[in-house]
Amino acid sequence: MSGNTIGRLFSVTTYGESHGPALGAIVDGCPPGMELCEADIQVDLDRRRPGRSRHTSQRKEADQVRILSGVFEGVTTGTPIGLMIENTDQRPRDYSAIKDKFRPGHADFSYQQKYGIRDYRGGGRASARETAMRVAGGAIARKCLSERTGITIFGYVAQLGPIRLECPNPEIINDNPFFCGDPARLKELESFMDELRLAGDSIGARINVCARGVPPGLGEPVFDKLEAVIAHALMSINAVKGVEFGAGFAAVEQRGSEHRDEIAPGGFLKNDAGGTLGGISSGQDLLVSIAMKPTSSIRKKGATVTRGGAATEISTGGRHDPCVGLRATPIAEAMLAITLMDHYLRDRAQCGDVDRQAAAGARPAAAARTARG
Repeated sequence: MSGNTIGRLFSVTTYGESHGPALGAIVDGCPPGMELCEADIQVDLDRRRPGRSRHTSQRKEADQVRILSGVFEGVTTGTPIGLMIENTDQRPRDYSAIKDKFRPGHADFSYQQKYGIRDYRGGGRASARETAMRVAGGAIARKCLSERTGITIFGYVAQLGPIRLECPNPEIINDNPFFCGDPARLKELESFMDELRLAGDSIGARINVCARGVPPGLGEPVFDKLEAVIAHALMSINAVKGVEFGAGFAAVEQRGSEHRDEIAPGGFLKNDAGGTLGGISSGQDLLVSIAMKPTSSIRKKGATVTRGGAATEISTGGRHDPCVGLRATPIAEAMLAITLMDHYLRDRAQCGDVDRQAAAGARPAAAARTARG
């Protein structure tokens, strides 16, 4: 199966299935000499892991990561970093009753058509469990970006079904099961999810992600525009159906005089562009939003067919997230970090000796940095 690697100079390759023995990743291109231990990675894995609240899958996985290579005496060596997480709470029997049925909205049908065989135990590679290794690889990218460029990345749930959310208190995002930045809305979210779970149904979500301190100049002008590569990375996450930057689809209703981000001596006056111009970072905050569809594995019965083509009904039991968006924030952050790390290295390789001071007066003072590591 191809397509298991993302990135060029900084790349992450994942392997493993939802109910197989383990999940793994190879992270290649991490610069040498960076202090790295398993605890650096575990903090983000703990934010993503299942079973943290009654509102997510009750699969009990510790998601303890092991570093198998690429680190010696506590620092990266520049060689591939091998990572592994053992699956310790597998229950493939949950899927035995539906192994010959296709779950509507899931990858069962398309995998069978492409490969002629599929892993029905939770969807195999199509399971969101695969994203644990993305988060592990993203944690390495995030640490390197923070230390070398000062880039920080955070995300939050901006909409849960019909409930739209602001983020007035970002400091509480990781202190509640909804990755919500508005403490006044937590009870409302709890009630909504309790009702949804009792109904045996699922719901979608919108996640907003922001990267701050991104230096100007990252990205390429044509096929590898920064937002194009980020969109590719985010769209590769299970259940993501849409990606927006800055004003996003609201730009359809804006006039040019309204949408353009005017510039003053002190910097840009707003950020409807979302942090890029011409596919290259502008030095503003990188603002991106993803839309996630409702979980396909639900208890409510639906029409489908068997592998033989016979009409039937299906109801999916077992342990599933009624809203995959509730654990998606660390995944989206990780994919953004991986992409930015890759483009940071690409920019350093091609343009590391460019004198950027000449244009410093034409961009925000906060973005006027001439060196990139």
